[in-house]
Amino acid sequence: MSRVNRRAISRAQKIRKVAAGESNHFPLVNSNAAGIDIGSKETYVAVPESRCSESIRSFGMATCDLYAIADWLEQCAIDSVAMESTGVYWIPLFQILDARGISVCLVNACHAKNVPGRKTDVIDCRWLQRLHTYGLLAASFRPADEICVLRSYWRQRAMLVRSSCDHIRRMQKALTQMNVLLHNVVSDITGVTGMAILKAIIGGERDCRKLAILRNYRCKKSEHEIAKALDGDYREEHIFSLRQAIDSWNHCLSQIAECDRKIETYMGDLEAKTDKKFTGKPPKISKAKRHDPPPALREQLYRITGVDLTAVTGIEMTTALTIISEIGADVNAWPSFRHFASWLGLCPCNKISGGKVLGVKTRKVANSVSTALRMAAMTLKFSQTPMGAFYRRMQARIGPQAAITATAHKLARIIYTMLKYRQQYDPKKLDQGNEQIQRRGIAALKQRARNLGFQLIPLEPDSLAVS
Repeated sequence: MSRVNRRAISRAQKIRKVAAGESNHFPLVNSNAAGIDIGSKETYVAVPESRCSESIRSFGMATCDLYAIADWLEQCAIDSVAMESTGVYWIPLFQILDARGISVCLVNACHAKNVPGRKTDVIDCRWLQRLHTYGLLAASFRPADEICVLRSYWRQRAMLVRSSCDHIRRMQKALTQMNVLLHNVVSDITGVTGMAILKAIIGGERDCRKLAILRNYRCKKSEHEIAKALDGDYREEHIFSLRQAIDSWNHCLSQIAECDRKIETYMGDLEAKTDKKFTGKPPKISKAKRHDPPPALREQLYRITGVDLTAVTGIEMTTALTIISEIGADVNAWPSFRHFASWLGLCPCNKISGGKVLGVKTRKVANSVSTALRMAAMTLKFSQTPMGAFYRRMQARIGPQAAITATAHKLARIIYTMLKYRQQYDPKKLDQGNEQIQRRGIAALKQRARNLGFQLIPLEPDSLAVS
């Protein structure tokens, strides 16, 4: 046998040993590790082969079965478990194991993908156990238990808001089927004028002139225009659909109000980060939105964070509560704001191979905080503030989509600094940077005028005001 063949056979044997977990080339980071493959009906658990004669067992998904898993892991002296975040099936088992004092490594399924080949539940749980034993798995971020409770309340509220919007679309569909063009004469069919007309319609009123009299005095359209738009084909089946949509919409509003009261009560019991009284100015909102959280939550938010996040340009109450309900008031899980931005998917993801840059696009992440920050960045397009100037400058340089990402990254950096060091937002620091950029622009204009044979002369303040 040649030397080349012997080397190939030796290499193949090493690969088989690593796949079988028999190689000593990897250090054992978690010697008391187990792997769990969770399903909707059955769960497979793998422990080291030296701990039990039957190292892989299957359990059901009933609560008694989950407690049996915890008991078996304790008998096998397991102190760390790796499992994939499969839907919501992992949550009950996670809570039971965490209460028993067993460390749970919740893994992204994409990061623990097995090599191509046969795929079964038994192979998956053994693969997770081996990867976790060698310390090759990174745990996903999960906030503290008290923040998880707040997150559940806030996500429930967000779901109710989306449901209410669906019912508004159903109202609009029923009106369109009757050719009632209410949306052409009022800006919001759920406003004062719109709801007064809709209640009269489902109450039995069909005279378009009498319906037009219900317009609010602030409505821009005249009674004649509204009456013309309300002249439709009022069929009973569409009236029935309209009535049910309005009832469902009102029910969603009552449930949203109930969620707000529950969130306010729960936030009042959370640990306070400051004893100072909140003295922030109310946000400048021309018209209060129907789905906005109550103003009392702003004081609770300041109490549990120690800073006023709503003072940051572009960050409203909804955005601030989304951020705190997802990550909490403690950002020590990320060593720096760079790690925080990477977790949010707001920084370039460099792909380099052979010394060549293949791509620098941001990662695609399903992150509520990242989405909220991007939405906040979009509102700064016409803002006459330092943050608005930064957005417009980035838009002119790299385009609108990249400008949204860059502005969201800047907002994330500001929020991380505020929460980590308990520093209040100071827009003057951003003004200093804008002044420096303005001086550079003026110097560039003077140099360009000089090259063209002109002289740039600034206008006097008085003449500028007159012009």
